[in-house]
Amino acid sequence: MPYAPSAKSRIYYETFGGSDGMPLVLIEGGFTQMVGWAPEFIEQLTEAGFLVVAFDNRDSGLSTHFGGPDDLDGGYGIEDLADDVTAVLDHAAIASAHVAGRSMGGMIAQMLAIRSPERVRSLGLFYSIPGRDKRYILHGDREELDSPQRRFPLGELLENALAAHRAFMPHGDAWGESRWYEDETRRYITRAYERRYSPDGAPRQWRALKRAPERLERLKAVDVPTAVIHGRADHVLHWCAAVDIAAAMPASELHVYPGMGHFFPPALIPDFVRILLRTARQAERRPGHARHSASSAGR
Repeated sequence: MPYAPSAKSRIYYETFGGSDGMPLVLIEGGFTQMVGWAPEFIEQLTEAGFLVVAFDNRDSGLSTHFGGPDDLDGGYGIEDLADDVTAVLDHAAIASAHVAGRSMGGMIAQMLAIRSPERVRSLGLFYSIPGRDKRYILHGDREELDSPQRRFPLGELLENALAAHRAFMPHGDAWGESRWYEDETRRYITRAYERRYSPDGAPRQWRALKRAPERLERLKAVDVPTAVIHGRADHVLHWCAAVDIAAAMPASELHVYPGMGHFFPPALIPDFVRILLRTARQAERRPGHARHSASSAGR
C-alpha cells in the first residue's frame, strides 16, 4: 500500500486512471476519509483524462493519527495538512498537479497554492472559505468537538448519519438526490468503518482549522485557473465566501448553484467534472507550462 512520508506522519494515498493522464489531487473535507469521494465522480474524472490521486488527511482513515480518544489537539495546523499534499506528490513522483478540495479540503488547497505555488496547476474549490469571517460560518462553534468523541456501533452510526442528512437536505431535495444520498451515506459509513473507525481525529482536525491563518488577501497573488463552486442552500458555510474568493483570485470563475447544500448532488457530478476539465485545460494551455513527471513510484 502506498504511504507518503510527511513530517511526523505517513499519508495513505491511492491513484486512479492511466499514468499518462493529467494529475488531479482530490483533498477530502474534515472528519472524512478519502473513500468519501463518490465512485462515479472518480470514474468520470478518469474517463475525462485525469490521473486521480486521493488520500486520507492526517488523523483520518489509514494515515497517521496524532493521538488517542482523549487527545483533542494534534499540535498541527492547516499548513501541515498542505505539506502532506506536497509529500504525496513527491512520493508519487508528480512535479505539479491540478488540485480540487471540498470544505476543509478546499482550505488546504488554498494553503497549498499559497505556500507551494509551483506544485499547483489549477484549483477547484468546492464550498470552502478563505478565513473565519463570521459571515462565512453557519455551523456555530461546534462545541461537541471540545470533548472526547463517543464511539458508536456501525448500525447506530449509520442511523445517526442518515438522520443528519435528512434533517439538512436543502429545499425539499432540489436536485433529486435524496435516495442516492442515503445509499451513498450507507456506502461511505460502512466502508470508512471497515477501514478504520476513529472519531477521535475530528477534534484534532477541528483545532487545526480554528487556528488556520486568514487567506483572502494572500489569494490575490494566486493566479492559476480556479473554479470556485458553492451551493446557495449550504447550511455549513455561506456561499458569500465563494463570491469573496472568486473576487480575490485573478484567474477564477464562480459557480453558485441554487438548492445545493454542503455536498455533491449526483445530478451535478457531470457538471463538476466538465468544470474541472475546462479549468485544467486552461492551465495546460498556458505558455511555459511544464509537463508533469510521473512514474510508478509509490504505486
